[in-house]
Amino acid sequence: MKILMVNKFLFPHGGSETYIFDVGKQLSQMGHEVQYFGMDAKERIVGNRVNSYTASMDFHTNGLQKLLYPFKIIYSMEARKKIRLVLDDFAPDIVHLNNINFQLTPSIIHEIDYWRKKRKKKVKIVYTAHDAQWVCPNHLMMVPSTKERCLKCKDGRYRECIRQRCIHNSKVKSILAAIEAWLFKKMKIYEKVDTVICPSRFMKSVLSNNPAIKEKLIVLHNYCAIESEKAYAKKDYILYFGRYSEEKGISLLAEVCKELSHIPFIVAGDGPLKELLESLNNVKNMGFLNGKELESAIGEARIVIVPSLCYENCPFTVIEAQRLGTPVIASNLGGIPELIDQGKTGEVFEPGNRKELEKLIRQLWSDTEKIENYSRYCKQKEFDSLGDYCNHILKIYEGD
Repeated sequence: MKILMVNKFLFPHGGSETYIFDVGKQLSQMGHEVQYFGMDAKERIVGNRVNSYTASMDFHTNGLQKLLYPFKIIYSMEARKKIRLVLDDFAPDIVHLNNINFQLTPSIIHEIDYWRKKRKKKVKIVYTAHDAQWVCPNHLMMVPSTKERCLKCKDGRYRECIRQRCIHNSKVKSILAAIEAWLFKKMKIYEKVDTVICPSRFMKSVLSNNPAIKEKLIVLHNYCAIESEKAYAKKDYILYFGRYSEEKGISLLAEVCKELSHIPFIVAGDGPLKELLESLNNVKNMGFLNGKELESAIGEARIVIVPSLCYENCPFTVIEAQRLGTPVIASNLGGIPELIDQGKTGEVFEPGNRKELEKLIRQLWSDTEKIENYSRYCKQKEFDSLGDYCNHILKIYEGD
């Protein structure tokens, strides 16, 4: 089977990139041919045979190119032309879409559909919904200025996106995002997608508000790429790993760390609130970790904290912590509670509730026996391996 993976970034950048690299590599090992399409960049690590990519777009730069961005992010003729070259050469059986909005735009769906009809070739279009972009112009479902969780655009009219300046707190960018969402709704472009993979039941419930894809949604929780069976000895610290940003609950975490000054915390990652964390005496910043270093940090932690204030889909952090025998205390939000067996592999708390989070940390930190019991349950909990996950993906590819 020939599979074209499509994502705006083709280098390590976030969760969707981890996903396309992991799934693509596994499918290749299973005997399938995989190529990639997205933006070109000096950091790019995967690609296609004809070296056809769109030009890199950086919304934070100035100059003439930035003046052209409003036209490119709504409908990209460049993306259509570039992906057409790949389709002509590779002739895929499956086109697997991931994060495409703004830099690539859903215009490529038009091109894939046009190409398969012209060639009279059965090409299945599959989309993995890493976020709620196809319902919410601000994929985080959060108002930037107030940090309020929001699903007011689910009716498909998008006026709240403009009123609340949902894109980078900018009126102009919010208008453009609303126009994009409205345009693709009117063009019925999402109806051309055959299957939408939702990594959580929560995401399925959100995307079901889009009538164009409502009947095409299936739930498939994320895999766990960690296959280590090593039993890690617990050390005296609590771990947070991920982005240091407001929507991830970092200000809340900082308040908790300050209050629980007798407990050592380790953080691993990077982001705009880095200095806030580094200002605390009981917090050690390890920076960005991966591979065995990250595995050890997770496995040796007594507890992993996931204090998100935004809706999470199916976070790898929660899955990986439990796989390595570390209980999780996380926000009761989005797809998170689907992953945790409360009272066994972890606990959930009301998002933003500092006192409840502190109480749960105190209770678990001081109870060694309870930590051991939670750790044992974590190791017994089953998540799909990457191989199992890709077998599910192949069944989706092959389905009618």
